[in-house]
Amino acid sequence: MGLDSPKNFHFDQIIGESPAMSQTIKLAKRVAESEVSSILLQGESGAGKDCLAKAIHNASQRAQAPFVAINCAALPPNLIESELFGYEKGAFTDAKSRKEGLLEQADGGTILLDEISELDINLQAKLLRVLEDGTFRRVGGLKDVRFTARVISASNRNLKKETEGGCFRLDLYFRLAVVQIDIAPLRDRGDDVLLLADHCLTSFGK
Repeated sequence: MGLDSPKNFHFDQIIGESPAMSQTIKLAKRVAESEVSSILLQGESGAGKDCLAKAIHNASQRAQAPFVAINCAALPPNLIESELFGYEKGAFTDAKSRKEGLLEQADGGTILLDEISELDINLQAKLLRVLEDGTFRRVGGLKDVRFTARVISASNRNLKKETEGGCFRLDLYFRLAVVQIDIAPLRDRGDDVLLLADHCLTSFGK
């Protein structure tokens, strides 16, 4: 969690020639080259959302800027807020000095919000304001900080259905899903299973 190395991961390293995966990669490449500010990746756990996010970053004009990732399911709401927005000295008991948040660290690059469906409803409102205004404030801060990163969100749940149950804000969903890319599970991708198996055997064999 935090500054993440995309490890020079590119689209040509994604294994899959099925129609479903070919269509996914084609759309992702188009989005990477565009100026779309928010992308939503949806797919089951293990479908490759993290890899696709890194490939999009590396194929974009933001490739030389930071790639920052946070797992929204890994931290309680109060810690996620300080991780995302940072905090000022004295904002709370242990805030001995100012700390930049991940939004600030991703300046000009890409931030991956993994497991976005797990984000607390109050933080959803704060994230919505960031996307609408293009600014945020550190915890305990009085000054607006400019937000310039591309947001890639990832979810193993159907966010549209989550909005219907009141678990996710509909307005935030529309902000995050300027372009939505659905990644098919491996069981629906035919011979991609064999391609992946062959790749694993070759890699482990070396």
